Amino acid sequence: MSSMQRKVILDCDPGIDDAVALCLGLAAEEFDVLAVTGVEGCVSADQANRNVQYLLSQLDPAKWPRIGSASHADDAPAVDTRYLHGDDGLGNVGSTTAAPHHPHPSEKLIGDLVRAYPNQVTIIALGPTTNIARAFRRDPGLEGLVDRLIVMGGAVDGVGNITANAEFNVHFDPGSARHVLASRTTKTLIPLDVTRQVQWTLDLLEQLPDVGSRLGRLLRRMLPFAYRSYRQRLGQECILLNDAVALMAALEPDLFSTEGMAGDVEVSGELARGMVLFDRRHPQEWRANMEVAREVDVERLRERFVTRLRRAAVFFRD
Repeated sequence: MSSMQRKVILDCDPGIDDAVALCLGLAAEEFDVLAVTGVEGCVSADQANRNVQYLLSQLDPAKWPRIGSASHADDAPAVDTRYLHGDDGLGNVGSTTAAPHHPHPSEKLIGDLVRAYPNQVTIIALGPTTNIARAFRRDPGLEGLVDRLIVMGGAVDGVGNITANAEFNVHFDPGSARHVLASRTTKTLIPLDVTRQVQWTLDLLEQLPDVGSRLGRLLRRMLPFAYRSYRQRLGQECILLNDAVALMAALEPDLFSTEGMAGDVEVSGELARGMVLFDRRHPQEWRANMEVAREVDVERLRERFVTRLRRAAVFFRD
């Protein structure tokens, strides 16, 4: 194993776009994936756990990461994303797997690994930040021991995807998002403003690894559902893979430009639950507390994404 590999925890609520991100992350030669931790969000806690187990069993990486089990989020809103992700969250692939015999709660596993490798672990949060906030509350000293936290969430322009002004992950658990974004952890936010710039036309299906590979078979079962859902439910011919773009920000930071910004989360507003607000006044009164991705090189990201998927198909060889 290369000493240059970055130790990573992938925290996700799979979700089709989480599943694609997971495929990229597990195969990335830059990453030593210590754990995949499930979190409730676009699927229930139980379904998130089933989906993590299913995806790993389908991909069967040479080095299996540890698995963290999701539990129910407090004060979760009644949201239903089955129209975009299918009844099982993975485009109705029929993700049935046996539950792990001795599940480890995601927040405890995160805490244990960060303590085991202080200042070495990058956490990539692709779903609500419930697990991370719980880990920080359990062990307040943990905040200063995370090397970097990369969070897919929020929108600088205030245009949401679950309400008029809130992005899904933050809206689902705004209290946790507020706690995490206010923490002293070094963090980068990948907001909707950036992930929306990367739209995927049907051409992507032609560029996927072929059905002769384990990864190709999995992606070709999941992604057509996303295209049908976007067309039928949203009237769009292109799909978004927000979490895969956030994962690419961890792998290909040179494709993104970031800016230090001061942000906070509205936790209780009747209309604005989960909205991430940024102090953009002159002079600014809040202190900058995160790096925020503002631009992305869309064409180069698409090229590198496809290249990485093809490499991943070899990594997950039968």
